Amino acid sequence: MSRFAQPLDQLIEELSKLPGIGRKSAQRLSFHILRATEQDAFALADAIRDLKAQLHLCSICYNITDVDPCQFCSSPARNQAIICVVEEASNIASIERTKHFNGAYHVLHGTLSPLNGIGPEQLRIDSLLKRARNGTLQEVILATNPTVEGEATAGYLLQLLRAIPIRITRIATGIPAGADIEYADEVTMTRAMEGRREI
Repeated sequence: MSRFAQPLDQLIEELSKLPGIGRKSAQRLSFHILRATEQDAFALADAIRDLKAQLHLCSICYNITDVDPCQFCSSPARNQAIICVVEEASNIASIERTKHFNGAYHVLHGTLSPLNGIGPEQLRIDSLLKRARNGTLQEVILATNPTVEGEATAGYLLQLLRAIPIRITRIATGIPAGADIEYADEVTMTRAMEGRREI
């Protein structure tokens, strides 16, 4: 039997499903929301509802966006001849903070992980190859995380892209092995982008 009223218990249960939020944290958050004004609580609920209703994937790069194509794919100020391939849409923010990259992006939405049942067909690889073959691309930067899965994904993409006459680079080791691009600071990310190498 629950110690809390059913609506409160349900909120605790849902919040505890979030990454990094255990049952105690979910309970604290739930009581905070309960004590919040009705206006603040409904604003939070509306923001979550709008997030799910209004955001979708860009039809070109698969970034998360509310317009299609996204701001990076539709900007005439960006160099569309250079594509930076990232694992997740959240990685774009780290690269953008450096203010040293002015190309386009391609979001894979994961990495190869056979143990977890993630193969090439679960990633946005076919659309990347299509973009690479369109004849206007000059460079593909492989900016997957320096983890076992990220390196395996970069190696797999390299094998596929080698058949296309474009420059293929990999971000440099400014990002420590085993780290996540999403948490890299501006200096580290800048060094990684500037030190990318031909592969």
